[in-house]
Amino acid sequence: MAGETIIAVVGNLTADPEIRTTGSGASVASFTIASTPRTWNRNSNQFEDGQALFLRCSAWRDMAEHCAQSLAKGMRVIAQGRLQQRSYQAQDGSQRTVFELQVDEIGPSLRYATAQVAKAQRGTAGAYGNPSSAPAGYAGGASASLPPSDPWGQPQDQSASFGDFGKPESEPDF
Repeated sequence: MAGETIIAVVGNLTADPEIRTTGSGASVASFTIASTPRTWNRNSNQFEDGQALFLRCSAWRDMAEHCAQSLAKGMRVIAQGRLQQRSYQAQDGSQRTVFELQVDEIGPSLRYATAQVAKAQRGTAGAYGNPSSAPAGYAGGASASLPPSDPWGQPQDQSASFGDFGKPESEPDF
């Protein structure tokens, strides 16, 4: 939707993602990301932590299940999504406003860690997870043959560069 505020947040999960199912059957994972700025103080020759931002996040449907299976308390993550504001009246009668991140993309940060990625077998991931929407002749996966128009599908013994991307194959090299 136009006009939405899209942000990216890097931080640590404060707890394991909590997954629940709505009345309509959709899965939603809820979790909080704590992002703390850290600066170098030249006077004391040490790092100092700033005030932490605790951002409540939610991921829906297949991504909710993937978050619950892949993410855990303390993990450093990178999340991108739509920032939303919600106001409500608390039990004591006061008006409150909260900001939440509707996560569109999330993954572990590889700055201080490594990760193994496994492709999900369901969902609407196009050629990677939904064979019915794959291009003709393309089975997906690392061992499958790639379409001839894929610039990264060149055999190892042929030279290809990013400069060749989009260039017609019949055009002679100069």
